[in-house]
Amino acid sequence: MGVGCSTIDETNCSSDKSVIEKLKNCKIIFVVGGPGSGKGTQCERIVEKYGYTHLSTGDLLRAEVTSGSDRGKTLSAIMEKGELVPLDTVLDMLRDAMIAKADSSKGFLIDGYPREVKQGTEFEKKIAAPSLLLYIDAGSETMVKRLLKRGETSGRADDNEATIKNRLQTYYKATEPVIAMYEGRGIVRKIHAEGSVDDVFKQVCDALNNLK
Repeated sequence: MGVGCSTIDETNCSSDKSVIEKLKNCKIIFVVGGPGSGKGTQCERIVEKYGYTHLSTGDLLRAEVTSGSDRGKTLSAIMEKGELVPLDTVLDMLRDAMIAKADSSKGFLIDGYPREVKQGTEFEKKIAAPSLLLYIDAGSETMVKRLLKRGETSGRADDNEATIKNRLQTYYKATEPVIAMYEGRGIVRKIHAEGSVDDVFKQVCDALNNLK
């Protein structure tokens, strides 16, 4: 979806602009947390209680590849080479998914995004600013334990201690500047994710219930 309009697609473009305006008034919540922090479980609960639309960039990419569309074929070729999918493509997919739900959704949970500062600033340029960043914060020891436990049954090759520690290092390095940026705006809510799923969700509810 380009920003500029030709005469032929002016009607579509103006309707896109009105939908983008609508998205600016939606509740948009970034959900950030390390592997094993439990953010996936918390997202499921938020959807169930609040009726928000849960969008995961990984899920969107996989669905596009499976669809066999032209964009899906391009993405498949990029991922097969082990290259990163361009940020613009990821943002276009997020925006398309949000536009499709703009009229019916009570809000959007953007899961595992942004992973770096540039992703956050580009999202705001192309779509809208977030209302809140939920930081699901579990200690690194807890996350390692949870992922090793998952590895006993998941069969995932990356659920081993050395790989997990590398993933956590990468996560902290990329995410700390993101959290710092949004803390500067006062929209970060840090959720202590060491307790039970219910205890963690109570904190999440407190944060969401205070959203204007």
